[in-house]
Amino acid sequence: MKVKVISRSTDDFTRERSQDLQRVFRNYDPILRPQEKALEYQRALNAAKLDKIFARPFIGAMEGHVDAVSCMAKNPSQLKEIFSGSMDGDIRLWDIAARHTVCRFPGHQGAVRGLTVSTDGCILVSCGIDSTVRLWKTPVASFVESNAPIKTVEPASVYVWKNAFCSADHQWDGEHFATGGAQVDIWNHNRSQPVNSFVWGSDTVLSVRFSPAEPNLLASSASDRSINLYDLRKATPLRKLIMQTKTNSIAWNPMEPLNFTVANEDGCCYSYDLRNLDIAKYVHKDHVSAVMDIDYSPTGREFVTGSYDRTVRIFPNTAGHSREIYHTKRMQRVFCVKFSGDGSYVISGSDDTNLRLWKAKASEQLGVILPREKKKHEYHEAIKKRYGHLPEVNRISRHRHLPRPVYKAAALMRDMATAKKRKDDRRKAHSAPGSVTTKPLRLKRIVKEVE
Repeated sequence: MKVKVISRSTDDFTRERSQDLQRVFRNYDPILRPQEKALEYQRALNAAKLDKIFARPFIGAMEGHVDAVSCMAKNPSQLKEIFSGSMDGDIRLWDIAARHTVCRFPGHQGAVRGLTVSTDGCILVSCGIDSTVRLWKTPVASFVESNAPIKTVEPASVYVWKNAFCSADHQWDGEHFATGGAQVDIWNHNRSQPVNSFVWGSDTVLSVRFSPAEPNLLASSASDRSINLYDLRKATPLRKLIMQTKTNSIAWNPMEPLNFTVANEDGCCYSYDLRNLDIAKYVHKDHVSAVMDIDYSPTGREFVTGSYDRTVRIFPNTAGHSREIYHTKRMQRVFCVKFSGDGSYVISGSDDTNLRLWKAKASEQLGVILPREKKKHEYHEAIKKRYGHLPEVNRISRHRHLPRPVYKAAALMRDMATAKKRKDDRRKAHSAPGSVTTKPLRLKRIVKEVE
């Protein structure tokens, strides 16, 4: 008779310290676990519910401005610094970690409409409706007490120009920066006048953005509903795309150099591929009013939008609907939004003079996370992704509480869209075959492309 003896090494079971956990060996044979899928489904359901319980996205508000916050800029060399400009001409540098003002940059006589920081983080460029461009030296980052007096910084250079400005952006690699107003002007740090200007039409330029991959490529949007592309190495603009409604802001995807997303007045965001502007790659819908600003996460996987409907939304870059919506009772119209440098936080500036700090993931645990906690979070994310298509898990994960005006406006917009579709279907059914064509939404909002 053959006898099998269970032999185990004492090294596998001996703990190095008394506080260590005992190792447990499990047999993962599915025959021995007939209820495994049911158990995992229940865990996925509980994980989705726990996400809702621990969803506390709002971290705090940063007070100090006395007028609406009109623009913001990140410091590329510092994670915890952000600049903000307001409608009364006040510019402030904030410490995000401590949530207080580090220093002020007085000088503008009207609303500050554009802020941008050089790649090395040493120069801050501001422009506004007082027709001036001001260059400031940013203070060296250091530990500042919360009750320390606020410093005041004087401008290093002041350039006066012929028209008011609406936006500004700095090259990702270089010493040129662009401003938008009556035209697109290209400036150098050491020149008091633009080194180049681009004019295509006579309308106001609302937004300018340099491409992160190609330093000489520039995109702008204007109040004539156009999106323009420029190359600094050429004397004339490259291409123009005209839409049915105007574009308020543009953001390039930092990880996909040929893709950019625009924030539109119709409450949608449109993602385009630079090589094919005839049709939008994606249409991102959920806002019920004009989208005022947009900014990509450093990962390029998602972007944040701020809208006139007083909400902040986070969209995956390939999804048609938002994964998160943030709002408070006191927050008014959102004029500017930014992701933090590490993609973990979102900063919004609104009409009620406050900057607000949010978590990019609403239920994320802040502070030090132990290895076992990290593994548990990763396991919960994995099973939520695995069972996310099932109705109950999907319903819990997607559910969000909306402000009543947003909820009613969204319901009204759905009813209008349904009625329009029903009308179009009836017209198509009672017309000659092929006489009525239906355009997809990705193509419908584009008027034409001009070379």
